[in-house]
Amino acid sequence: MNPLKGIPRDQLMRDVEAFCQEKGLQDHVETFRKGALVAQNPADFDEIDGPEALSDEEKNRLRDEVVHKWRMPWRLYLTIITCSVGAAVQGWDQTGSNGASLFFPKVYGIDGKSNHDVLLVGVINASPYIGCALIGCWLSDPFNNWIGRRGTIFLASHFCIWPVIGSAFSHNYTQQIANRLLMGIGMGLKAATVPIFAAENAPASVRGALVMSWQMWTAFGIFLGTAVNVAVYNSPINWRLMLGAPFIPAVPLLVLIFLCPESPRWLMKKDRYAQAWKSLTILRFHPVQAARDMYLIHAQLAIENDVIGNSNYVTRFVELFTIPRVRRATYAAFTVMIAQQMCGINIIAFYSSYLFEDAGFTQYQALLASLGFGAVNWLFAFPAFWTIDTFGRRSLLLFTFPNMFWTLLAAGLSTLIPASNPARIALVAFFVYLFAAFYSPGEGPVPFAYSAEVFPLSHREVGMGFSVATCLGWAAVLSITFPLILQELGTVGAFGLYAGFNVAAFFMIFFLVPETKQRTLEELDYVFAVPTSKFVNYQVTKVAPWWFKRNILFQRKAQCVELYQDDAGLRIAKQDAKR
Repeated sequence: MNPLKGIPRDQLMRDVEAFCQEKGLQDHVETFRKGALVAQNPADFDEIDGPEALSDEEKNRLRDEVVHKWRMPWRLYLTIITCSVGAAVQGWDQTGSNGASLFFPKVYGIDGKSNHDVLLVGVINASPYIGCALIGCWLSDPFNNWIGRRGTIFLASHFCIWPVIGSAFSHNYTQQIANRLLMGIGMGLKAATVPIFAAENAPASVRGALVMSWQMWTAFGIFLGTAVNVAVYNSPINWRLMLGAPFIPAVPLLVLIFLCPESPRWLMKKDRYAQAWKSLTILRFHPVQAARDMYLIHAQLAIENDVIGNSNYVTRFVELFTIPRVRRATYAAFTVMIAQQMCGINIIAFYSSYLFEDAGFTQYQALLASLGFGAVNWLFAFPAFWTIDTFGRRSLLLFTFPNMFWTLLAAGLSTLIPASNPARIALVAFFVYLFAAFYSPGEGPVPFAYSAEVFPLSHREVGMGFSVATCLGWAAVLSITFPLILQELGTVGAFGLYAGFNVAAFFMIFFLVPETKQRTLEELDYVFAVPTSKFVNYQVTKVAPWWFKRNILFQRKAQCVELYQDDAGLRIAKQDAKR
């Protein structure tokens, strides 16, 4: 599945020299020769001989990527920290309205039980997601194209500062909706760009873990937001502080982003290879590592340009559904993103205070219970740093969705316990926390990490924009409709409905989402070259029987035939690309 595999060494060396000459990298020819050979056979770098044989230092650096994969240059750590701050902004933005919705409806005169008032509260809460889905996400492609990853994140930061402050000073719900719509534009730009920025800067061995930090620090932002909601409860302007406080982490994001190197892949896409080389040497310990990654990216870009050619924004969007390889990535990204809304996490993230109050908590107890949810949601995201690249994205989802089903159902059923019984409050909170504990290492981090890596570079911005628009657009639908669902079905009915959605999401993932664990962004072209019908047939005829034999019949020696084979994958990809 490696685009360099099978190229004779002499030919590869000639290609490298021509590449360095064309891109103005003549001073680094020797390094690129070594890097190309390592990229061609990553596991056999010890066997490279002749003039390109690696030094002991170079070999040790390559071994460290496997043995000590968390040893990284400080500028790469700074990049991940900056992306994490961006994620915290996203989470805190979501949580302000969670606590504020207990108070602002009365101030705005929309605290009645009529459908008008209930829907209006839902629209205010949903406004950022409407702004994301309709505007922000779709601006990510042109702005990334014009001003790069860093410039887009810088622009998004402004939308996460000034409208957020404005929402704290809004005197009526019209002003509030307008400010939150503007905030949503920044959230959409940021959510569609930051995971790509992290994915493109990270080495393959830890890319999943580093990109998943988006969700982990989003969860941390949610926790901070719930903590501030509790801290300002006794203030006479508590809800204004809850809505305005999320501007705080956006300020350091505004500053830190320009201390990070620009994405090498984006620079190469713009034919700025000298800058890309400088960026990669900052993000890797040794020039051989940088040369390896850069030449592999270049080889994949050449394939993409041959297949896709030059295209504009509209063409790239249409190609999400017309080019077979890209279409399969689109379906997979759509599935994991919409599953995040189907699982029910955001009915708690958006309305936990409201739900806990409805279950019999006082307002202050509801805010404290929401703080507990925020803490669990964040703390249980930490295991995903290890599990996402050990067990894989798909495996985590298939394990956690059944567990989210029963815990969410149990939380709803617990509300049937008489209000006079103190066990009611305890059990509702317990099962909600248990639900969050299963969500955090699975459907929490996977969607953004997965969507950031599955699209080819040519369609990465528009593909990620579509994915985030899917996620946040359905978040808006959820935010608007859930108060009505809760009013009509009650807590047990609402929780039961979303428990059922978990079952549906499980089967969608089983049939439409391939594994991407520890594959380079370039190798994924061949994973998504396998036709959907063949992938579904493999799951039904090979994976499901193997799972049944191994886990139900306890036949531990049962074997599952691999779907992807290097030569076969390459052949399928080439045939598929021609169609």
